[in-house]
Amino acid sequence: MSSLTIESPVEIRETEEEHWRVEDPLWIVIVWNDPINLMSYVTLVFRKLFGFTEAKATKLMLQVHEEGKAVVASGTREKCELDVSKLHAHGLWATMRQDG
Repeated sequence: MSSLTIESPVEIRETEEEHWRVEDPLWIVIVWNDPINLMSYVTLVFRKLFGFTEAKATKLMLQVHEEGKAVVASGTREKCELDVSKLHAHGLWATMRQDG
């Protein structure tokens, strides 16, 4: 007696909802006000590190200055860890947390 096995491709479709649950939750990078750095320097760092326009960098810098903090970036945990590290290297006080 001979056994014949026929393989057929099976398509497994992942729904958008299932894909979302698998991904790393969104993280945010927060820059905090400090009494050390000049406002012009903070604006320069935002432009250099994140490629912001002068207007956007100035708006975020003013938010840090007036409200004490501003969210300057978001993404995966690894990306935000790198952004925080770069901000620290430029002398700015930054932290990260999960968004939500």
